[in-house]
Amino acid sequence: MGDTTVRTRNGPEAAAAPPKGDESGRQTATERTLWQRLRRPRRPRIWIELALIGVSYWLYSLVRNAVPEQKSEAMRNADWIWRAEHAIGLGFEEAFNRAVNSVTWLIVGMNYYYATLHFIVTIGVLIWLYRRHPGRYAATRTVLFLTTGVALVGFYLFPLAPPRLMDGHNFIDTVLVHHTWGSMASGDLKHMTNQYAAMPSMHIGWSTWCGLTIFALAKAPWAKILGALYPVATLVVIIATANHFWLDAVGGILCLAFGFVVVWAWYGALPYQLPRVVSPARPASLSPSGV
Repeated sequence: MGDTTVRTRNGPEAAAAPPKGDESGRQTATERTLWQRLRRPRRPRIWIELALIGVSYWLYSLVRNAVPEQKSEAMRNADWIWRAEHAIGLGFEEAFNRAVNSVTWLIVGMNYYYATLHFIVTIGVLIWLYRRHPGRYAATRTVLFLTTGVALVGFYLFPLAPPRLMDGHNFIDTVLVHHTWGSMASGDLKHMTNQYAAMPSMHIGWSTWCGLTIFALAKAPWAKILGALYPVATLVVIIATANHFWLDAVGGILCLAFGFVVVWAWYGALPYQLPRVVSPARPASLSPSGV
């Protein structure tokens, strides 16, 4: 065996060059392999995930609160939303807010629901995904991050006052009236956050993400029912406490849809269709698997 030579009338010549296209073919195969590796589900690592979640939430809070509050524009946008809802016959938030506020134990419970479950349930679902569905964790978590990221664009482009801050209307700020804690947009804490970031509603974006994840992946029927009810209950709460218009909820759903579309385009499947477990030795393929 030896180098391939080409014989001519004058004798052997230098080794023949490889056929054209081989090098580009190898580059194409390498690029294709790299692309497949990037899109392959991987086992999450706890310290990376904790750092990523912490940094992401810090950046989210920093950017959200750094957006100029633009009170006058936020009030104009709120008036526009209110008129638009009345034009289609769905401007019911004020009546609903006042009706629920008349039941003290109910509205107090909703105030605490609004202040706490938004974070508790979301973190709980992330932990559950990490432990029970590691192969689906990264893709599903990415949906949540993309949803939150695009919401920041909405906060910047469309500052919006929540109903409870509108002038000339009879909305009730239920946190102030009932002296409950937890709202970063009422009372002494209102100066620590941007009060005019109501559109889109991340309470709806996050709760719908939680609900869909639980409904799609949980095995127990009662868990699926709770997953389906969670975003519905959250919608009731954000309207009853006058923190959002129902159109803010539509904005949250659109942000979530954006997150799912991007992840579907990247992985070639919805997050819940990816393999539940990824072997560290032999990564699972991208083909959807059963839940």
